[in-house]
Amino acid sequence: MASENFSMVHPDDEKNGFSRPEMYKENLSGTVDAYDRHVFLCYKNHEVWPPRVEASDSDPFTKRLATTVRARKNDITIKTKITICEAREGTEFSDGDVLIFPEMIKYRGLNESNIDSFVEDVMVNGKPWAAGVQDVLSGSHVFVCAHGSRDVRCGVCGPVLIEKLNEEIELRGLKDQIFVRACSHIGGHKYAGNLIIYSPGPDGKIMGHWYGYVTPNDVPELLDQHIAKGEVIQRLWRGQMGPSVEEGKGTDAQKLPNVVDTSKTEKNLSNNENVGGCCQGVNGVSCCRSASFEQSNGTAETAEANKKQGRKMSWPGSVKLNERHILTGVAICGAVVAVSVAYKFYRRSG
Repeated sequence: MASENFSMVHPDDEKNGFSRPEMYKENLSGTVDAYDRHVFLCYKNHEVWPPRVEASDSDPFTKRLATTVRARKNDITIKTKITICEAREGTEFSDGDVLIFPEMIKYRGLNESNIDSFVEDVMVNGKPWAAGVQDVLSGSHVFVCAHGSRDVRCGVCGPVLIEKLNEEIELRGLKDQIFVRACSHIGGHKYAGNLIIYSPGPDGKIMGHWYGYVTPNDVPELLDQHIAKGEVIQRLWRGQMGPSVEEGKGTDAQKLPNVVDTSKTEKNLSNNENVGGCCQGVNGVSCCRSASFEQSNGTAETAEANKKQGRKMSWPGSVKLNERHILTGVAICGAVVAVSVAYKFYRRSG
């Protein structure tokens, strides 16, 4: 949870870091464009990335990938984001590795000479890349925008968050389950610190959730609530992979997640009511909705369930009740008619 002590983290913090005046000034929910797939290219270190790393003449590799994807955009049917993330030589994430979410796939060996085949096989046709070595990703993956040459705010906030994340992950003994990397511009520098969490749920489904205004003091909460329990931190939540908030309204694609709302005011509750689905965890920790959340949403969910099931819970009883009323009415009418006919017959015979 945010507090005052994070202002001492960086000498430039008061102007561009976690204590800058613009922090918490905007509602974050809905600040993520709709997308269904995220491709990360591992490339060098965030400290050497130029401002437009995907379009820089000094980095022909990244530029060629972005140019090729742009040229084939009409052939790529899945809404795809492309982002650069840092590579670390000697680790499992090196230059030329490509990470794909939600598929949780890593390809090794991408270079300028085989970009066309990668885009053709994987991004256009949805097939395994014939020229690459495929690995399966596991665990949770956190991408923190630390693109300082693009915007100084992310350059100040990002590295501090990465350090804090790694520190807290090590304290919890989760270094082999949660992986943190710096990434390039993802939009919304004014919301720095910005990060994205891709994490599998108990059912294996991968969700990508975006957070903004994140400070070092929020890191334990993100690890213990979001990744471990699947509870979205609503006050920091920007959106998720899948339909945007507006596109998702009125459809089954946009589900309400478990929500941890640490703010207590009605204003914050109303400003952040549009949230998306979440089911995540590590170490076998499930993320079933809390009883209080289920109770507060019971009426709406029951109505929706009845609608989908043809209102099986309510209609049969109503039909039986109407039938009894009808039969009773018919019987009464019949009795009245019989008495009337008998009386008339009696009068005539008299």
